[in-house]
Amino acid sequence: MKSSVLFFVLFLLGGCQVRQNEQHAQHSKEFSHVAVVTAHPLASEVGVAILRDGGNAVDAAIAVQFALAVVYPNAGNIGGGGFMVYRSRSGEVNSLDFREKAPANAHRDMYLDSLGEPITQLSLDGQLAAGVPGTVAGMEEAHKKYGTLPWSALLAPAIALAEKGFSLTAKQAEEFNHMQSHFRALNAGGAAIIRDKPWKKDDVFVQAQLASTLKRIASQGSAGFYTGETAALIVAEMKRGNGIISEADLANYRAIWRKPIVGSYKQYQIISMPPPSSGGIALLALLQSVEPYPLKQWGFQSDSTVRVMVEAERRVYADRATHLGDPDFHDVPVAFLTDKALNQARMRKVNLQKATPSDQVKANTFPGYESEETTHFSIVDTDGNAVSLTTTLNGSYGAGVWVDGAGFLLNNEMDDFSVKPGTPNLYGLLGGKANAVEPGKRMLSAMSPTIVEENGQLRMVIGTPGGSTIITSVFQGILNVVEFGMDAQASVTSPRFHHQWKPDRIDVEEGAIRAGIRKKLEKDGYPFHKRGSIGRMENIIVLPNGKLQAGADPRGDDFAAGY
Repeated sequence: MKSSVLFFVLFLLGGCQVRQNEQHAQHSKEFSHVAVVTAHPLASEVGVAILRDGGNAVDAAIAVQFALAVVYPNAGNIGGGGFMVYRSRSGEVNSLDFREKAPANAHRDMYLDSLGEPITQLSLDGQLAAGVPGTVAGMEEAHKKYGTLPWSALLAPAIALAEKGFSLTAKQAEEFNHMQSHFRALNAGGAAIIRDKPWKKDDVFVQAQLASTLKRIASQGSAGFYTGETAALIVAEMKRGNGIISEADLANYRAIWRKPIVGSYKQYQIISMPPPSSGGIALLALLQSVEPYPLKQWGFQSDSTVRVMVEAERRVYADRATHLGDPDFHDVPVAFLTDKALNQARMRKVNLQKATPSDQVKANTFPGYESEETTHFSIVDTDGNAVSLTTTLNGSYGAGVWVDGAGFLLNNEMDDFSVKPGTPNLYGLLGGKANAVEPGKRMLSAMSPTIVEENGQLRMVIGTPGGSTIITSVFQGILNVVEFGMDAQASVTSPRFHHQWKPDRIDVEEGAIRAGIRKKLEKDGYPFHKRGSIGRMENIIVLPNGKLQAGADPRGDDFAAGY
C-alpha cells in the first residue's frame, strides 16, 4: 500500500476525519493535475488519495465505488449495479455494463395479482425486488482491463471507513432518522443503521458486517462476493423473505464491455452509455433534435429554448418507451434512433406556437420492427484518462433490506422492468415488451454517464442520478456549458426542468423557468408541476489551458477534490 492511501487509512484509524463540505462552494474549483467529484466528501478524498499514489482514473473509480458503498448507503453500493464510460488519454473509448440481471426464476407476471394488475410494493420493497447485483463484478472487470494498483489497496480505504466509522453529515443523519420505521419493517434481524436514539450530525457510523464483506472481496476478488460466505448470506436473506436470487444466479453473473454510443453535436463528440441504458441513445437524439435551433441566441431557459427542448424530450421519451431494452434479448434499433437527419426532420414538423399533447405523440416507427437515488462520479487523472460512472440501488436505499451478516443493502432494480406494458414504474416511466421481465435479462436504465470531446480533445466528464430525469439533466448540463457559456459549478447548480412524454407536464425545480415565461407557456398548453430537487450532477471541464474545472452539485453533500 503506498503513501497517500496508507495516510488516509491511518488518519481514519486515529479517529480523525477528512474535511467535510457543509458550506458548498458557489464557484468552480480548479485543479492543475487531477479532479474527482462525487456525492460525498470522503469518497472524493479517497479518489484523490489513489491518484496521488500513482493510480489512474479507473483505479480511483474502483476505490470511490467501494467507498461510496460505505459512506453513501442510499445509492453507493456493492448490492446494486451501474455503468461506466471510459476515455483514455489517447482517445480510446469503452463502456462497461455492470447492470443487475433478473434471477433465473424471474418471469413476466411475477409482480401481478390474479387479475393481472401490478402489486406495486412487490417490485419496490423486500427481497423479491432485488436483481442479481453487478457492482463487484464490474469493478473487478474494470481493474483487470485498466487497473494498475493492487486490488486490495483500492478496497483498503472503504474497509477502514466501514470498520472504524465516519462522521455523519447533517443531511445523512436526517435521512437515517426518516427511514427508521421502513428499515425496521424490512429487517427483523436488525442492521447497523437501526438504533433506538435518533442519529445526529457528527455521530460515527460503524458497519462491522460490511467491513468483513469488503475484506473477503479484497482478498478473494469477486469470488469473495459471488461465491462462498457472502453468497450464502445473500441466499439466506432471500429465504427470509420472498426473494428468488440463487447461488447459481450469483455465480453466473458477468459484467460486459460494450461499444459506447458515439455521435456529434456541432464540434463536440458525445460518448455515452449504450443499451441496456437508454441514456446514450436518448441523450444523443435530444442533442441532435435541438442542434439546428439558435439556443445560444435565444438564451438559457428562454421561452423558445424551453419549447424546443420540451418538444424534443416528449418525442425521444416516446421512442424510449417503445424501442429500448436489453440488447442481449431485444434487437435495439440504435442506428435508427440516433439518425440525426430523422430526428431533425421530426422536429421540423413541430408547431412551436402550441404544445403537442403527449397523447398525439407516438414513437417513431422502426421499419421491420430509474430513485432517483442513484449516484454519479466523474474523474480525470493526471494523464488525461477520464471515467464517468453512474451506479445505483434504484430507489433510495434500494429494497430497504440489509443482507443480515453481510451488512449491505439489496437493490430494487426489478422495478425498472416493465412490470406490465403501459404501467408506469417508480419514476412514472412507461415501457413495453422490449423491457418485460425475463430470466437473466438486464433491466432498462436511464443512467447516462457521459464524456464530451471538442475537436478530438477531452472537454467534459458529466453525469447525474435522478431516475427518469437523468437524461434530461445531462442534456441540460451539456447545453449549459457549450451553448450558454456556464462554468462547471454553474452548469450543475442551475435549476432544472424535465419532460418525459407521459405524464404530460413539465416538472420544475424551485427557480427553474421564470414566472413570466411559465405563464406564457401554460397559456400555450404546457402544464407545470413543481417538485423538489432534480438530480445531483457532477461535472469536470477541461479548460483551454489544460486545467481541470470541477463542479459539485449543491443539492447534496457533493464534493470536488483534486490537486
